[in-house]
Amino acid sequence: MTFKIRASERITIALTGASGVQYGLRLTQCLIQANVSINLLFSKAALVVLQMEMGINLSNKPELQKERLCDILNLDKNHADNLINIYSDQDWGAPIASGSNISRAMVICPCTTGTLASIAHGMSDNLIERAADVSLKERKDLILVVRETPFSQIHLENMLKLTQAGALIMPANPGFYHKPQTVADIVDFMVARILDQLKIPQTLMDKWGD
Repeated sequence: MTFKIRASERITIALTGASGVQYGLRLTQCLIQANVSINLLFSKAALVVLQMEMGINLSNKPELQKERLCDILNLDKNHADNLINIYSDQDWGAPIASGSNISRAMVICPCTTGTLASIAHGMSDNLIERAADVSLKERKDLILVVRETPFSQIHLENMLKLTQAGALIMPANPGFYHKPQTVADIVDFMVARILDQLKIPQTLMDKWGD
């Protein structure tokens, strides 16, 4: 039997065109493996970065993206099918475009400073920005994994503005006290911190002192 999962039970994950798409893909994989249902969005620039950084050519069509992602992330397709909804960033009819049917949390990972600026100023020019805007107005958790360095005064002011509006800023700033041996270990550090903020149990990283 297939059960319909309400949008309010889902977590929305958006990947934008910053370096570090590995963070977003690993987060997606961990959530599905934990049986958490998600809405998934890719900006057009994110698809370009996927090709540049990981050699992944993902279709522009959401229905084909899901099948391709299951192969890339080694997910069981039957299991993932009911847990993943993928929307175009121009799909204004998606549930997450409305406060009446918003997901319980949203993570933009990685988040460009352009996306940061648009959300900070309520631009809502695509579904990613609109969903983030709705998350803020509905007082839902909004986590922005910003990937840029150095930060300009404009970036910092936008982060402060969003923090004051209720968002959580989590720059992609992994630690090294766990002695990572691979790039995957570095990615997992950041993903573990995001999962902790979402209050989703994870075994990627021990808590400090454990």
